[in-house]
Amino acid sequence: MSEPERPHKVDLTGVSETALLTLNARASEARRPDAIIEDPMAVALVDAIDFDFAKFGRTGQDIALRARAFDSEAQAYLSDHPSATVVALAEGLQTSFWRLDAALPEGQFRWLTVDLPPIIDIRAQLLPASPRISVRAQSALDYSWMDAVDPSEGVFITAEGLLMYLQPEQSMELITECAKRFPGGQMMFDLPPRWFTMWTRVGLRTSLRYTVPTMPFSLSVAEAANLLHIVPGVTAVRDVRLPPGRGLLLNTAMTAIYRVSLLDPVRPNLTVLEF
Repeated sequence: MSEPERPHKVDLTGVSETALLTLNARASEARRPDAIIEDPMAVALVDAIDFDFAKFGRTGQDIALRARAFDSEAQAYLSDHPSATVVALAEGLQTSFWRLDAALPEGQFRWLTVDLPPIIDIRAQLLPASPRISVRAQSALDYSWMDAVDPSEGVFITAEGLLMYLQPEQSMELITECAKRFPGGQMMFDLPPRWFTMWTRVGLRTSLRYTVPTMPFSLSVAEAANLLHIVPGVTAVRDVRLPPGRGLLLNTAMTAIYRVSLLDPVRPNLTVLEF
């Protein structure tokens, strides 16, 4: 009998390390008997990685709910554009392709992963290959990845957990370039409220051993809506709600937050731009 494969040692730092934090949050949620997300690939990936995930502290529902929101919007776009390309910018160790592939068993969509070489190396070693997945080992700010996208069947761009770590001018330029290059496509991103980004600047800890990287960029819900007027090529802006989670208290609080417009400046936003 052959020996079982040893877990793959992973050493990431800075913003790239957040890929491990979000992966662990999704896998921890997916392991629960009352899970709010099905993500067997995330569970398998955590089990294949040698890393001290406990350093991140306790996990919650927020990351899994965010992933479900992105899945829902991507699935809606792919239902209308079944052969479209999904571009996952700074994809990290997300496993979105396999969740969408399970949700769309007849899916013909293509996938482009764009991330830095250390992340791409981990994905190549630990995640299964697919003829529908292409990879670019580069920064999302190196716009040459756009040349690898065939926009003829539609493009859905995800920037999940990305823009907040960029400088404001970098985020705005990225949005502007996507709007310019991919008319008929859509782009989805998430951003924390300004009070949260300010907290990261003074040292936000999730545990005694982990400090969240600084987040230089944020947009309020109103500021995101205003992209319609200031970014050429943006034809519509949609504010996306998080899906229901687990627990009466959480869902009651979320309902109140979305219903009371005065709370818009202090809540995170999920935004879809149409080009």
